[in-house]
Amino acid sequence: MAQVLRAAVAAACAGGLFSRLQAPVPTGRAFSTPQSSRRVASAAVWALGRLNHVAIAVPDLEKARAFYRDVLGAQVSEVSPLPEHGVSVVFVDLGNTKLELLHPLGKDSPIAGFLQKNKAGGMHHVCIEVDDINAAVMDLKEKKIRSLSAEAKIGAHGKPVIFLHPKDCGGVLVELEQA
Repeated sequence: MAQVLRAAVAAACAGGLFSRLQAPVPTGRAFSTPQSSRRVASAAVWALGRLNHVAIAVPDLEKARAFYRDVLGAQVSEVSPLPEHGVSVVFVDLGNTKLELLHPLGKDSPIAGFLQKNKAGGMHHVCIEVDDINAAVMDLKEKKIRSLSAEAKIGAHGKPVIFLHPKDCGGVLVELEQA
């Protein structure tokens, strides 16, 4: 699963954000690279880490939660409302990463708008850890990569996060999270 997700992220961002930050991802079977040999983004200022989660917007949170728990047998968290982000979230533990199920919390939720356009739900964003989010934000601004907010905010894991504009990331909404 992790190899498929890494390949999907690499393919989706080809020519976008990641091509500016790292050397091309090698093709073939080996996607996993030891932490010590990963390339840094910009002169050792900050580095990308592991895939933290893939977020999926769902129209029915309890139905989606039951599917992953009861049908697939995954460990599934309780529902956590995050009013400051306008969403309720459930995390599905996959061992090496997570799925984040997103459901609107209030009519002004950004997920409500997404679900109006995508009635059945769908992939919303990918979240990748960084070792220094403040350095990453400054570096990306210098490289003309837009973010959806002026600065990082506290995310669902209690850590600083920032979302990068999909138009600058090969059509993918990318969330960076402090490792």
